[in-house]
Amino acid sequence: MLNTEVANRRSEAVSRGVGVTTQIYADRAENAEIWDIEGRRYIDFAAGIAVVNTGHRHPKVIEAVKAQLDRFTHTCHQVVPYENYVRLAERLNDLVPGDFKKKTIFVTTGAEAVENAVKIARAATNRSAIIAFTGGFHGRTFMGMALTGKVVPYKTGFGPMMPDVFHVPFPVEMHGISVEDSLSVLDKLFKADVDPARVAAFIVEPVQGEGGFYEVPRSFMLKLRELADKHGILLIADEVQTGFSRTGKHFAMEHFGVAADITTMAKGLGGGFPIAAVTGRAEIMDAPGPGGLGGTYGGNPVGIAAGNAVLDVIEEEGLNERAEHLGNRLKQRLQSLRETVLQIADVRGPGFMNAVEFNLPGSKTPNPDFANKVRQEALDKGLILLTCGVYGNVIRFLAPITIQDNVFAEALEILEQTIRETAKEA
Repeated sequence: MLNTEVANRRSEAVSRGVGVTTQIYADRAENAEIWDIEGRRYIDFAAGIAVVNTGHRHPKVIEAVKAQLDRFTHTCHQVVPYENYVRLAERLNDLVPGDFKKKTIFVTTGAEAVENAVKIARAATNRSAIIAFTGGFHGRTFMGMALTGKVVPYKTGFGPMMPDVFHVPFPVEMHGISVEDSLSVLDKLFKADVDPARVAAFIVEPVQGEGGFYEVPRSFMLKLRELADKHGILLIADEVQTGFSRTGKHFAMEHFGVAADITTMAKGLGGGFPIAAVTGRAEIMDAPGPGGLGGTYGGNPVGIAAGNAVLDVIEEEGLNERAEHLGNRLKQRLQSLRETVLQIADVRGPGFMNAVEFNLPGSKTPNPDFANKVRQEALDKGLILLTCGVYGNVIRFLAPITIQDNVFAEALEILEQTIRETAKEA
């Protein structure tokens, strides 16, 4: 069986709306390596978009899932509940930042977590408006699309978005948007478009994912918290991509010294199995009445078992510290290329949530062609990379935090060689 054969079958059988980054078809995977159906090995610097932070098929996660499969796979927690759901909720209540009593619900996807966070915020405040930020990504459901601050490809062709959602420019100094600029627009928004007394919540990614791995400036996050407290607005931290050791902390909000009222999470929580969660202040989480939250597959027992195992792995293997170590090595390697690779405009990211941004040499003009060329050439050499950013000129690095040292070193060699060759050709 060849990749091209399956690709042809896929084009006939699967909607083109489900885009794919590569045309390699996975056969098996282990930690930070994937083998395709033709037997070729790849180093995975995507991790299923920050899902397998603990590596493909981590033994502890697989063991927990197999044990759960031998007991039961589904009862619907709303019909016949189970203890490990409660245990994982207790653990997240302890881990999510905030010195206050918390409660948790489990759902299936990050978009579903965001949807429920908005529902909870509206129920708790009796307000409807939500303020999000340009470049942010919050899912492909209708509320997720409305909140997302990027049109192509997420909103194109899908008609009117959900109402009462407003966007403020995300502060990115290198793109000419300062913290003061963003706050000024927010002030004008309150004066011209929406009374702050009608705003239920701000929603923000502590580090933008699809938007380009830009970290929220600390002063801006502190100001958001201040404005939220002043106007009775809730602060929702979308930690779907930033959570579970990716930034060197359990949650990225720990870097800012302030707590969100509601936190959404998914991806890394399940170590490859579908599970998502919303954790927040207990009184806020209790605002919806019984039956207002939930879902048939919400908190599936297999995903819950995986989630508990993932938290064990993070603690036992010191993945927060490991993320800092790997991220520093990666950023140092990229920084060492800046003198000779003039397309590199920035290297950034906390922990092991890192990115390199490419511009045309000597200018501030984004260079998506260069980024995509690096991505494709690296793939040809056996390294899977992802691009991101509003302009598509950013390569993001999301390798499993459990990646073996020798595999990581091999990946850095491929990456450096690819960037140098692409720069030379350009």
